[in-house]
Amino acid sequence: MTDLSRIQGPASTAIPSLDARFYRPPLPDGYVPRPRLCERLSAGLQGRLLLVSAPAGFGKSSLAVEFCQSLPTHWQSLWLGLSPRDSDPGRFLERLLEGLQQYFSPLGAQSLGLLKMRQRHQPFAFEEWLDGLLDELAVHLSTRAPLLLVLDDYHLAQGPVLDRCLQFFLNHLPDGLVVLVTSRQRPDWHLARLRLSRHLLELHEHDLRLTHGESLAVLDHHSNALRGEALDNLIRRSEGWVAGLRFWLLAASEAGNEGALPQSLHGGEGLIRDYLLEEVIDCLPADVQAFLFDTAPQERFCSELCDAVREAHDSADILRYLQSHQVFLVPLDEQGVWFRYHHLFSDLLRSRRANSPVLPAASLHLRACRWFNAQGLIDEAVEQALRAGHLDVAANLVQNLSEEQLLAEQNVGMLLRWKMDLPDSLLISTPRLIVLYSWALGLACQLDAAQELSSYLSRFLPAPSATAQRSMLAQWLALSGIIARGRGDRELTQRYCGEALDSLPQRRYGQRLMCLSTLSNLAIADADLWRARGLNRESLELAQRVGNPLFEALAHYDRARVLQARGEILRSLDEVRQGLQRLHGLAPQRLYAVRARLALYEGYLLLLRLQPEAGLARLRAGLAEARACRDISVLIGHCVIASFEGRRGDFPLAFAELAEAERLMHIWDVPPIYYLAMITLIKCELWLAQGRTDLADAWLTRLGQTYNGYHAAAAPEFHPHLPQHIGLQQAALDATRHQPEAALQRLEQLAQEAQTSGRQMIALLALTQQVQLLLEGGQPAKARPMLAQALQAAAGGALQPFQRLLENHADWMREQLAQHPHALASQALLALLPTVAAGGSSSHEALSAREMAVLQLIALGCSNQEISNQLFISLHTVKTHASHINSKLGVERRTQAVARAKAMGLLA
Repeated sequence: MTDLSRIQGPASTAIPSLDARFYRPPLPDGYVPRPRLCERLSAGLQGRLLLVSAPAGFGKSSLAVEFCQSLPTHWQSLWLGLSPRDSDPGRFLERLLEGLQQYFSPLGAQSLGLLKMRQRHQPFAFEEWLDGLLDELAVHLSTRAPLLLVLDDYHLAQGPVLDRCLQFFLNHLPDGLVVLVTSRQRPDWHLARLRLSRHLLELHEHDLRLTHGESLAVLDHHSNALRGEALDNLIRRSEGWVAGLRFWLLAASEAGNEGALPQSLHGGEGLIRDYLLEEVIDCLPADVQAFLFDTAPQERFCSELCDAVREAHDSADILRYLQSHQVFLVPLDEQGVWFRYHHLFSDLLRSRRANSPVLPAASLHLRACRWFNAQGLIDEAVEQALRAGHLDVAANLVQNLSEEQLLAEQNVGMLLRWKMDLPDSLLISTPRLIVLYSWALGLACQLDAAQELSSYLSRFLPAPSATAQRSMLAQWLALSGIIARGRGDRELTQRYCGEALDSLPQRRYGQRLMCLSTLSNLAIADADLWRARGLNRESLELAQRVGNPLFEALAHYDRARVLQARGEILRSLDEVRQGLQRLHGLAPQRLYAVRARLALYEGYLLLLRLQPEAGLARLRAGLAEARACRDISVLIGHCVIASFEGRRGDFPLAFAELAEAERLMHIWDVPPIYYLAMITLIKCELWLAQGRTDLADAWLTRLGQTYNGYHAAAAPEFHPHLPQHIGLQQAALDATRHQPEAALQRLEQLAQEAQTSGRQMIALLALTQQVQLLLEGGQPAKARPMLAQALQAAAGGALQPFQRLLENHADWMREQLAQHPHALASQALLALLPTVAAGGSSSHEALSAREMAVLQLIALGCSNQEISNQLFISLHTVKTHASHINSKLGVERRTQAVARAKAMGLLA
């Protein structure tokens, strides 16, 4: 940055050093640079105003200091740290003019005299005075040496008159001058014109929040002492608030040794409490403070809820005040309807209200309960009733939940939390409560508890009417079918679910859909993919008929799993995304197990498409929501990530993923039949990669005895192809033990059985493993026909089974793929090999497998609708693929695309 003592002004006179009134403070010790924010501010230097507004302690002033230090060398800066005394416009303008005179000494000599002669009680024409000063300043400023004017802590001086004064100043700012303002509240300026002309750059609280990496940098070496869950919890609760982490560091420095380090952040204790009280709470009007204490018990709130809780009508105005004054209010939606308080600020409010003579929290929760119930938000009404200590009210509300809502959302974590608060005598007091909680326990995989609770239904037999009796029996049958599937009992699952479908009334569509989904899953495990497909179609039609997006999404999930089993990876991915699309209209802050499952499955399918970054991101997102819902689908996420990390050679991370999955299953009290075989199989895969054949042999033998043979158990719900994957790992074990013939024989049998039953994904895995073995055994001639079969099996878009071949036999694969240019997978695989372009030409981007399928049908003269019907994709998707094909081939029309593809050898 420019040395201010050596700057030459337009009059070629030396500029003296800026005096103490314009002193820019140094960066605090331990400050973590934030180049990402400085880059954004630098982009705003082309405009007029840089506005940084956020609550206290988010590092606004420090960021401004860092930005000034990083300015290009031709830039100058003037720092004005404001105070309440500067709320008088005359004093403010006097300070501003004196600061500008440090650079431009002849500036405003007469103007300054007018200011000093002014009496505070007399009106003063600020706009006329500023107009003359700005005209004079324009003469001195130069775009070759522009000036950044920093107004730090503007909120301390802010007032109606000064706001109007600065508004005029900004509207008439001369070239060569840019203003940077830091403030805890948004100035009352009309900025639409500046924003429209892109002369305004704004940074808000969400921009200034520390990233995870920046938080670790602030904690410095103390992050190594915390580690794990304690460190994650510290960063999560700080919510990017730099002051909170700095106060924790102060407490840590006082602790003296790592054993005494504070393990968490709490806003109602110590330095954070004192800071928030002095800098925030005590500065607010009394009615706003009362609002904060009355709404503190709520996890989330809107103006209508606040009115109901407070029995008032001014909540909307107070919320607007809190927003404009940046009082640690966190928006929960884009519409600005729902909010919560920052975690640490909420801590303070709740601890202070406990010691204040305010309305008891139980009364506030009961009012909130009534409001949520009136809005139809039964689950939140129940939470409020429990917090109010009214267990009978909570139980009555739970009865108002429909089985359809429970089965659609499957947020069993919520119901099980309620169960812990409700006495057993209440749980078994009505058939409705018994059925609801039996389903919750069944979905949570607590099979024995679900069966025991459902047995209490017999106490209510005979029912008051024959219709009620049939309905109760049908619900018991449906629940018993789900329990039987969890235990791996094929016959009972078929029997109970089939009888339930025959006897359930139409209004029990949620339970009908659960039975259809369960039977579809069992059909996949039994290799009856056509039956599974028919059950899926019936599920989707029923979900669409009742218009429930959650059940529609669940039907798409089930369809995706069948398509994946058939090797149709691209179509499966399309199904998953259709399911996610159906959920777009739902509240983003609510948790849904089906959304978690779709995200997890999308991640898995993307890994099959060899898109690791996108796949891992979706897996992590799905894991977070699945954990919050207490959904057992976390198994999919952890096992898929473990397998992926094992292929990358990061075995410690892979085993850590499996350990976390086992930990969750133990905590959730899930029976081992659900997860033990899945996790053990991935461990065998990792042990084989490490060369630990003794462990792999022992456990593969036990798995084979359980899931293969005449009396084999049904494969678990989340791994319906477990027996076939055991066979694949046993073949890998044979190969590791230098028994290639045994491995090839086992793989050939697996491939034949899979192809016969339509399970192309298993066939593809077996075929690529055979090709790998034959190449390693020096038998490329035998490997060629196997590869041709594998390419045919991969027509649906699976690429990951070829990964080892691409890595270990790249030249051979390039040669073979060139001989199969019309195979749908060839183009995608060639694109993964270095220095190879589509169709032998380097001038065009490679076509994807799905684009090749569309192109082939275009060449046959099919219309877009016919292509849609044949490939089972939407008409919009067909048009998108056609557009991409034209773009990649450098043509404009369908006929040109076909001709160009033939010339390139892509089409016969």
